[in-house]
Amino acid sequence: MIDRGWVSIVGAGPGPLDLMTLRAIDRLDRATVVIHDRLIGADVLARIPAHARRIDAGKTMGSHTLPQNTIHELMIEHARQGHRVVRLKGGDPLVFGRGGEEMQALMAAGIPFEIVPGVTAAVACAAAAGIALTHRQWASSCVFLPGHRAQDDASLDWASLAQGSQTLVFYMGVTRVAAIGQQLIAHGLLPTTPAAMVIDGTRPGQRIHATTLERLLRASPGYGSGPGLLIVGRTVGLSPYYGVAEEEG
Repeated sequence: MIDRGWVSIVGAGPGPLDLMTLRAIDRLDRATVVIHDRLIGADVLARIPAHARRIDAGKTMGSHTLPQNTIHELMIEHARQGHRVVRLKGGDPLVFGRGGEEMQALMAAGIPFEIVPGVTAAVACAAAAGIALTHRQWASSCVFLPGHRAQDDASLDWASLAQGSQTLVFYMGVTRVAAIGQQLIAHGLLPTTPAAMVIDGTRPGQRIHATTLERLLRASPGYGSGPGLLIVGRTVGLSPYYGVAEEEG
């Protein structure tokens, strides 16, 4: 074991092992302690070395296996013991992943660390659904948003978000489709704007429901425990999945 520990905050990507970066796999292969989140793919977890200590730090809505401060303490403790610590996070560590908080804690403790980027869910799930996040004619920008803030009317600038020349991606947004859609329509977004729910994107059980926003509000599919995104914008209409559910029905 090395004399001085090191922490790698690693983005595991959207799920499958083959969507991780080579650097991320290298850090995982050399880890002696792995602190991982809930949504890490099974084949990624299987890659953790047998000799490495594995710590489950998974979080679900309203339920945290470990408090965030405890995760900070575990990274610092094991690094000070000389371990190669991998903090394994779904998607990209710095996109709605609390990687910034963990980085701050390590800096304050004087622990050497690195950030290993991962393919974030917005990019991966949009690609899996055939949705262009930007388009020269229809979407000059893309905005990533936390879906859980949709219930706080004052927390987001809905008037700006309702402008039609951008693509909106709501993380953790599928459980709040009604609140999000109603706010956007109330602030001027056309109800016929294309929208999609992507559930378990890039994974074997992937489900995509792409239609108009008003139809999605009326007949959104059931949502289980897997990760899900809500994508709203004209480019959703380019998806090969757009309108398929209506045609099959």
